[in-house]
Amino acid sequence: MLVIAGYLWNFRNSTIPAPMESLTLATNTVYAGSCPIFVAQENGYFTQQGLQVNILPFTNGKDALAATLQGKAQLGVSADIPVVFSVMRGQPVSIVATIFSTTKDYGIVGRLDRNVTTPASLRGKRIGATLGTSGHFVLDAFLNRQKMSASDVTLVDLKPEELGAALIKGDVDAVSTWEPFVDVIKQQAGANGANFSTDGVYNATYNLSGTREYTVDHKETIKKVLRALISGAQFCQNMPELAQRITAKVMKIEATSLRPLWPSYHFDISLDQSLLLALEDESRWVIKNKLVAPSGMPNYLNNVDLDGMLAVQPGSVTVIH
Repeated sequence: MLVIAGYLWNFRNSTIPAPMESLTLATNTVYAGSCPIFVAQENGYFTQQGLQVNILPFTNGKDALAATLQGKAQLGVSADIPVVFSVMRGQPVSIVATIFSTTKDYGIVGRLDRNVTTPASLRGKRIGATLGTSGHFVLDAFLNRQKMSASDVTLVDLKPEELGAALIKGDVDAVSTWEPFVDVIKQQAGANGANFSTDGVYNATYNLSGTREYTVDHKETIKKVLRALISGAQFCQNMPELAQRITAKVMKIEATSLRPLWPSYHFDISLDQSLLLALEDESRWVIKNKLVAPSGMPNYLNNVDLDGMLAVQPGSVTVIH
């Protein structure tokens, strides 16, 4: 009787599912770089790891990271530029992994009727950009290649979804941003648009971050998230057509619009030494242009949490530590 009772007790408890762990993840939901997150949610990879993930939507990574640091989300995804600004302002950012990278998602669109015809003609013009983001950095790097600096133009700070209307209304002479906004703005500008490629100007990385306190206190949760995202990234990389459909559904666009640039996208969960070098280079840009109060060069190794990646996919960690 005792044996039977013990068996029944163990069977009943084995059939009780473990409670799901709730997590809020902030990300840009109108950007293809979030594909690993979209796929992990759609295909149940988060659920398989025991996570109930609420995706907090934003139109740019800067706001997603800000929400994370404000405690509105446990983790957030952004390009490297918002990370640099946050760290240099003394905020406790802790990078967990890079989930995506590309060199071809940015562009500058100008108005021909405002005499924006060549890159050099941007001098003296009003240019819209989302300051403190990768679109801002790309514009500055592009101007630098034309022997100009930010002081040679007038920068107008706008959210990415505001740039197209500002250009069409004539509030600005040109705009600098990323996809899918670049393509939409090109269509809006039509025959009056002057389009400048910024390919190769900047290698954008999309990074998963939390506060230092959260990443230290939730090691097991971080591992679960990373495992789900690894599955998501592999799907995005190896099953492009299906991944494009899932991504387009979240972005509320046609999947066909994602096909031209998809081969240039690199979906991979990693922590590479090149990320730290890029963060340092971008910090020099911030310091040179006095974009934040003087604080010196950060040691970005203090803003990277290696433990999760070393536990779940150590071969993708090349950060020297």
